[in-house]
Amino acid sequence: MIEFLRKYFEESTLITIRNIILIIAVGFPMVHLIALITRKSITKKLNQQPRFIINKLIVYTGAVLIILLILRELDIKLGALLGAAGVIGIVIGFASQTSIGNLISGIFLISEKSFEIGDLIRVGDKTGVVYSIDLLSVKLKTLDNLYIRIPNQTMISTEITNITKFPIRRMDIDIGVAYKEDLYKVMEVLKRIALENPLCLDEPEPLVLIKDFGDSSINILYGLWFEKTNYVNLRNSIVPEIKAAFDQEGIEIPFPHISLYTGEATIPFPVREVSDK
Repeated sequence: MIEFLRKYFEESTLITIRNIILIIAVGFPMVHLIALITRKSITKKLNQQPRFIINKLIVYTGAVLIILLILRELDIKLGALLGAAGVIGIVIGFASQTSIGNLISGIFLISEKSFEIGDLIRVGDKTGVVYSIDLLSVKLKTLDNLYIRIPNQTMISTEITNITKFPIRRMDIDIGVAYKEDLYKVMEVLKRIALENPLCLDEPEPLVLIKDFGDSSINILYGLWFEKTNYVNLRNSIVPEIKAAFDQEGIEIPFPHISLYTGEATIPFPVREVSDK
């Protein structure tokens, strides 16, 4: 009788081990195959971040199911296990309130679609390209190649500027010209510069706005529309073109200066050179 029981339990153990190996060998490849098929089927319908989240959900759900099947093969009572997990979950919940807040905020960020991977955004005083949008944090790569991790709770409660949300942008350049200049001529020169630069868009039209009277110049706002990928090239080409055109037309770009008067508004303070001889 004892020999029979020993053989029975040995065979039962071998069957259990065999079943567990089969569950692992078949289960995990099947989960990754389902995730791959799902990811390819929704490629054209969703952008990169939702595809990433859906893939993770499929993998994590499949892993949980495989673990439950293994526990059943081991004849572990799930009721007691879930009860213990509930107590542990309460303890962990109190200790990880920040993580839960970040998780909820991450869901709102993903559903809101204020930005996507690859967008250039500004969060407070930090500017960078969105490297990853996860359930707990957003990762940025700054323009000087630094890595920044910002918790989702901070992202959801901070003003965010998406610099590259739309396909075109406007570059604003402040220009000052001397009071003696013909402003109509200056505006025509600026419009011609924008027309001749291939990186400036014709629609919307360039903006030439006379802003105000400055201390030593009349200030003009020069707004140029361009495709968002051409920012650096346009900036490096338009400023030299403005300087060259102004030099050619004899338009003065003044620098701040101070005039001294002796009491009459039109007579400047006399300056005489005194020789030591």
